[in-house]
Amino acid sequence: MNGILSPSLMCADVLNLQSELTVLDNLGVEYIHLDFMDNRFVHNLTLNPELIKATKDVLRHMQRDIHLMAFEPEQYFDRMDIGAGDIVSVHYEACGDTLGDVIAEIRRRGASPFIAISPDTPCEALTDWFSAIDGVVLMTVYPGFAGRPIVKGSLEKLSHMRRLMDDSGYRLLLEVDGHVSWELCGQMRAAGADLFVAGSSSLYQPGLDRKEAVERMAALVK
Repeated sequence: MNGILSPSLMCADVLNLQSELTVLDNLGVEYIHLDFMDNRFVHNLTLNPELIKATKDVLRHMQRDIHLMAFEPEQYFDRMDIGAGDIVSVHYEACGDTLGDVIAEIRRRGASPFIAISPDTPCEALTDWFSAIDGVVLMTVYPGFAGRPIVKGSLEKLSHMRRLMDDSGYRLLLEVDGHVSWELCGQMRAAGADLFVAGSSSLYQPGLDRKEAVERMAALVK
C-alpha cells in the first residue's frame, strides 16, 4: 500500500477553504485532515463543528479525517455529522475512563475510530486498544498549533509503534501528525507511517502550486 495524504485544512487560506477543498478533491487526494480544538485540552481554537459538518456538502471523493483535540469529544459528534467514511481520532489523554464508550460510539455511527497520542504518551499505552480501533495517530509535535518543530525521538517512536501494531496481528493504519516536512516524510514512511498529515511544513508552504506539491509529496511517501 502506498502512503496516503491527508492535507490539513487548518493550514489553508482561511478565506478560501471551499476552493481549497475542491482543488484537493479534483487532484485525487484521499483524505482531508480536519482539526478541532476545544481550548481546554489544547489552548487553541481552530475549525468549528459546523464548518467540519459543512465539508460534507463540498467533498465528492475525499473522505474526512477528523482529529478531535478535546475533552468529552462525543459531545461534538452530532454537530460534525460523524458517519460512514470518516476517520475520527480522539486523544487517549483526553478521554480517560470513557475511551471505550467513545470508540464504540464512533463505530456505531459507521466511522473508523483512531486513537491519537501526544509525544509524552508511550506507545504501550495503546496495546490493549488495538482490537477496538482501526488506527493510531502518533503526534510528532505537541498538539495545539501548526508549525512546531518535531519532538526528538519521534522517528524511533514511529518505528516502535509500527512494530507493536504489526506484532498484534491486527491490520491497523499508522497516521503521523506533526512536522511532516519534505525532508522528513520519506523517513516517516520508512519508519512505518501509512497516513500523512501534510501542513505548513510541506504542502502549504507559501508560493507552492498545489498540484505540484501534492504530486511531490505522494512520490516521497510512495
